[in-house]
Formats: sequence, structure tokens, C-alpha cells
Amino acid sequence: MTRPAAKLHNDRTASGRGRLWALAVLLLAVFFASFFLGRYGVSLTPGQFLGLMAEGLQRLLTAAVNWVGKPFGFAAERLFAVPVTWEPIMETIVLNIRMPRILMACLVGCCLASAGACYQGVFQNPMAAPDLLGASTGACLGAALAILYGRSSAVITLYAFFFSLLTVLLVFVIGQRAPGQKVVNLILAGIMVSSLFSAGTSYIKLVADPGSKLPEITYWLMGSLSGTRGVDIRFAVLPMALGLIPLLLIRWRLNLLTLGEEEARALGINTALLRLIVVVCSTLITAAAVSVSGLIGWVGLVIPHLCRRYIGNDYRKLLPASMLFGATFLLLVDNISRNLLAVEIPIGILTAFIGAPFFIYLMHQKGGGA
Repeated sequence: MTRPAAKLHNDRTASGRGRLWALAVLLLAVFFASFFLGRYGVSLTPGQFLGLMAEGLQRLLTAAVNWVGKPFGFAAERLFAVPVTWEPIMETIVLNIRMPRILMACLVGCCLASAGACYQGVFQNPMAAPDLLGASTGACLGAALAILYGRSSAVITLYAFFFSLLTVLLVFVIGQRAPGQKVVNLILAGIMVSSLFSAGTSYIKLVADPGSKLPEITYWLMGSLSGTRGVDIRFAVLPMALGLIPLLLIRWRLNLLTLGEEEARALGINTALLRLIVVVCSTLITAAAVSVSGLIGWVGLVIPHLCRRYIGNDYRKLLPASMLFGATFLLLVDNISRNLLAVEIPIGILTAFIGAPFFIYLMHQKGGGA
């Protein structure tokens, strides 16, 4: 590499890192500001707020240590002491009500945006989204069934998660057994299975009790983070981590897939195996996200395109940028949903209001992509 080319490469690398840091700072700013937004005011001094954040961190670390140590008979009540300088009502509002919801908004936004970016790279389709292979549709069917039979919220989440995984497995089996191009077969199988399961969900809504079950199903399908609890985070964080970590580790290989099937193989990449790993990991994080939040659309389509304009097409930077911006975006939308009106707006409605105009904008771009 010549000296001017090396200098240009270093400048671009430094610029990309700087923009990633800017997204991280933006996420932190929105994260901390979200604690002070809501119907119930939070009256805390900076010292009291930092103390509450330390208490929240202490609870998270203690829960993680106990989860890891439980099989070995190890348990801890508290890892470190935090002096209490705040009123109990402030602790309830900040740690028990707002912190689980804020963390969940960040996790769900991060996962949906990451899955969308990966699908767009794997299928070389700028309009690909996390629900391309039917993960969201399967989750909707599973949740609707659980609600129809009067299951608890925890069981509804489990139904949604496993139905989402089973749907993508069914799509993958159909796509692999059909003759022709495997990538095209997967997309077509996803469309057909999604249509079938959407019909199943519609039938469940038809036979559900209109006084109790139908409103609950309808509200779940619109997507919401209302009522998020710590147990929901504990359920979702493991599959999310199992999907996100491998994607981060192999993100540079996604650049090779965007070159095309033959070019990637010529460079020694096992494209079939790589595509399988990416699809499995993306499906896992999508299933985990949708099962705890309901149907939230457009995040996985809009955010990767915005990040491409901001930081470029290099997946080494694009994937982390999508994670950070996806978390920030959904957290901002969730703040709007719970503060705009006296009645909380389902978050899926707001993301559709933003995503649909952006989709129209993409259609009018030269080449049909961002």
C-alpha cells in the first residue's frame, strides 16, 4: 500500500471510529434522559441519581453472578454496598418501573436493527427486514394462541419465542428442499409461510372472545414495552447475547458476501455455512426481541439504511453502528409513545409512521437503495 493510500485508509478508519463513539455518546445521553421523562416526576439530585444508577448496576451484577453460580451452589445477596440517600418512591419509579423498560427498548432496538443489517447483506436485498423469513409472523401466531387459551404473560413470551424459531426452521427446510437457487427459495418460502401463519392469527382473532381475549391479542400485535419487568430482561438477554456475539465476531465476512456468491467462494469463503450462521443468529435475536415486545416493524429496515449513509457499507463499522443507533432510535420512540398523549401509544404504530414514509423515500432513490 502506497503512503497516500495508507494515509487515506487511516483517515477513514479514524473517522469511522469517531462516528461510532458519537453514536455511543448519543445513546448514553438518551438513556439517562429517559429516566426523567414520564407521567411521574423524578426529583433527584445528581448525586442521588448516580447512587440509584449504582444500585441498579449492583442488582444487575448480583443477578448475573447468582445466575452463573446457581448450578455450583453459589449465591450472593449484594456485591457492594450503596448508601441510600433517596426516597423509596424514587427507587420504585427509577429502578422498578423505568429501568427495565429503558433497558428493554435498547436491547430490542439493537437486535432488530442488527438483524435487518445482516439480512440485507446475506440476501443482497436493501429491502430485507428481520421478518423476511417469518420470525415475526410466527411469534404473533404463538402469542395469539397463548392468549386465546388464557396463559400467563411468561407463557405468552415463551410461545412467541418458540413459534418464531419453529417458523424460520420450517421456512429453511422448505427452501432447502425446493429446486433452484437457495437464497431465492428461502425468500419465497418465507413469504408463503408468513402468509399462512398470518391467516392463522387472523382466524384466532375471529374466534377469540371480543370482550377480553381479542383486545389483548390486538394490543400485543401492535407492539409495546409497557409493563416490562426484570424477568423479561432475564429471559431475553441470553438468546440475544448468543445471537449478537457471533454476528459481531464474523461481521467482516459479511463484506465478502456482498461481493456476490462466486466472488466470495473464490476468496475461500464457505458461503452456505456463513449464510446459515448469520440466518440462525439473526433469527435468534429477532425471536427474542419480538417475543418480549410484540410486533415492532420498520426498525430493521430503516436503521441499517440510515447507518449506511452515516458510516458507509463496511460491516465492521456498519453492524456496531446499527446496534447503537437501533437502541437509540427505539428508546426515543418509546419515550414519545409514553409521553405524547395521556394514553400510551403502542410503539409499533409510531415506528410504522416513521418507517412507511422512509420506505417511499427509498423507492424514489436512484437504484432503489440507500
